[in-house]
Amino acid sequence: QVQFVESGGGLVQTGGSLRLSCAASISTFRIIRMGWYRQAPGKQRELVADITTGGSTNYADSVKGRFTISRDNAKNTVYLQMNSLKPEDTAVYYCNGIAQSMYWGQGTQVTVSS
Repeated sequence: QVQFVESGGGLVQTGGSLRLSCAASISTFRIIRMGWYRQAPGKQRELVADITTGGSTNYADSVKGRFTISRDNAKNTVYLQMNSLKPEDTAVYYCNGIAQSMYWGQGTQVTVSS
């Protein structure tokens, strides 16, 4: 069983920045891929960005150039740096990881005001 604890969400104005953190209960070397998903009200959950143990990254087109995913294996933590935030980025953001099975965090709310 793997647990993720997310933090860093909050309320920010358009154009602002936030950094989300996801702390894993096991070594992130054991987690093949970690990522961030988001779900806005009335919409499906969607992939925002993910990163492999080797450091390869993947981003949704809507966040390319604005968001950066990174991982600190020494701290068993994955980060999502979000810059130039827009109202359409408002959602609950979930940390996700694959280590034999898929695991989810509890989510953290990000609200971008216009």
